[in-house]
Amino acid sequence: MKWLELLMVGGATLVAAVTVVGLYSLGVRLTAIAGDVTPQAPRWIQPLAYICFGLCGVAVLFGLYLIIPYFNK
Repeated sequence: MKWLELLMVGGATLVAAVTVVGLYSLGVRLTAIAGDVTPQAPRWIQPLAYICFGLCGVAVLFGLYLIIPYFNK
């Protein structure tokens, strides 16, 4: 068995999972901050939350692209 390849796949999976979960939780937090009715809240928080959600979607679609053999011909 090729242990180095197994470790590389495991490391890439861990990094990808932490990145997706981190981006999603940051997007949820920014959405909650943007929902506060305070005059001090900057207007750029809501679009930044949507960008975080969009990056999560792109990461998921890229993972599906890598997994499904039909797309890797």
